[in-house]
Amino acid sequence: MTERSGAVPGLRLVSRSGRWVLAATVLGSSIALLDSTVVNVALPTIGRELHAGLAGLQWTVNAYALSLAALILLGGSLGDRLGRRRIFVVGVAWFALASAACGFAPTIGTLIAARALQGVGGALLTPGSLAIIQATFAAADRPRAIGAWSGLGGIAAAVGPFLGGWIVGAVGWRWIFFLNLPLAAAVVLITMRHVPETTAPAPDGKFDVAGAVLGALALAGIAYALIEASAHGAARAAVGGVAGVLASVAFLAVERRRGRAASAWKRPGQPAGRRPVAPMLPLYIFASRQFSAVNLVTFLVYAALGGTFFLLVLQLQVVSGYSPMAAGLALLPSTAIMLALSGRMGGLAQRTGPRWLMTGGPLVAAVGLVLATRIGPHASYAADVLPAVGPFGLGIAMTVAPLTATVLASADVEHAGTASGVNNAVARAASLLAVAGLPFAVGLTGSGYGDPAVLSSGFREAMLICAGLLAAGAVAAAVSIDNNVLREVAGHPVPEPQCRTWCAVGSPPPEPGTPRHSARGSIGEPRGESTARATGQ
Repeated sequence: MTERSGAVPGLRLVSRSGRWVLAATVLGSSIALLDSTVVNVALPTIGRELHAGLAGLQWTVNAYALSLAALILLGGSLGDRLGRRRIFVVGVAWFALASAACGFAPTIGTLIAARALQGVGGALLTPGSLAIIQATFAAADRPRAIGAWSGLGGIAAAVGPFLGGWIVGAVGWRWIFFLNLPLAAAVVLITMRHVPETTAPAPDGKFDVAGAVLGALALAGIAYALIEASAHGAARAAVGGVAGVLASVAFLAVERRRGRAASAWKRPGQPAGRRPVAPMLPLYIFASRQFSAVNLVTFLVYAALGGTFFLLVLQLQVVSGYSPMAAGLALLPSTAIMLALSGRMGGLAQRTGPRWLMTGGPLVAAVGLVLATRIGPHASYAADVLPAVGPFGLGIAMTVAPLTATVLASADVEHAGTASGVNNAVARAASLLAVAGLPFAVGLTGSGYGDPAVLSSGFREAMLICAGLLAAGAVAAAVSIDNNVLREVAGHPVPEPQCRTWCAVGSPPPEPGTPRHSARGSIGEPRGESTARATGQ
């Protein structure tokens, strides 16, 4: 394929070239999606074979989530500057090599280190898959291409728990990582042969390496404190907690200073000079009350999601006696409901407004988690598990698409990509902190997760805490989300998000230049102006 740098995209979805590009991006993102879902199902087996305590299992999940959350914005910037195809291929190859290291890991410490390296690869390939579609397909075909990417990726995530459970039971947990190797090889070959290279026409400032490092240290320090507090007591955790807080303060200070420098450089009449470092997290976007509110809802909902999926598979296998495959199958109805209804909920939010879906959805999911407290020894799937995972999946389906649409609508077009990326990072950080802190909050320590009585008691408390987080998210949505944010104003339709399913993986911004109104207090707009326009004044 010929290389293009910032060229007008023109591939058609029905063309042979377009189908190859879609195949490469779908398969590449599906590798990361599969890995994130199959690992949870394998955790009890990994713990037994590697003699790992609960802290080791927490870090097996969080090492990946940490490097992914810290570097995903930087990964997107690298693709814009150095070539989206190039960084996507590097990410896929990196992910494959790290997967091999995971499969051969002799100890839990080695596995954790390899999982952190996997997260680096995920941070390079995940934003790249969508960026390639955005930059390559013709505008008329782009929504359908991204819809196909979203739907097929959702199917990969749906089959992940079942596939992981089958692999663990049939050939061993190491093969959930080895499976990535032939898939990654196919992605690299297809991408190098059929995907054109594109870059952003004008990169916005230099890399914010210091911001990425400080952000990672802040998340790592806080997660370390929460995990070690339950494993080894408060004294050992205090060091990590203090380091995490100090890194957080330094991160905010650096990002604020760089945001001011970047804004000053863009002002008319300023002397020309070298571009300043663009902040990884531009704090000015939180001046929008709507954007801040929707990210608060995101944090609460995804914290509940992360904690639930981490502990539920442990409960089903350790306490209820399910096999890995049966535990994976138990989650399938929840995922199927999300896949089937997310698109419809996005359309409903366009017509009725997002507030009440974002309020009712978390409440319905919270009911499912309250019912999940009935899952115990010898739990019946029909009587105990299905009544919990069904409402949970329905509630999340009601929430995710309106939430993603509201994130995009709270930003002007020029800031939509930044808003989507920040919301993505918030969701991942929330899940990471929940996996780290929830076991500590309910008294699960060391190897206690292997004791059915201890785990069952902690699981019930944890489900109630997660239900409380969802209820808090519902209250935050009810009092803070503008229900007119997605409505048509002055004859200009607000574009729907092009990704409605599994959007936390990285939802794309709407088409550049698409006319739209801005939400109340939206990013980049003086406060009050959008309110007047929304009310027709």
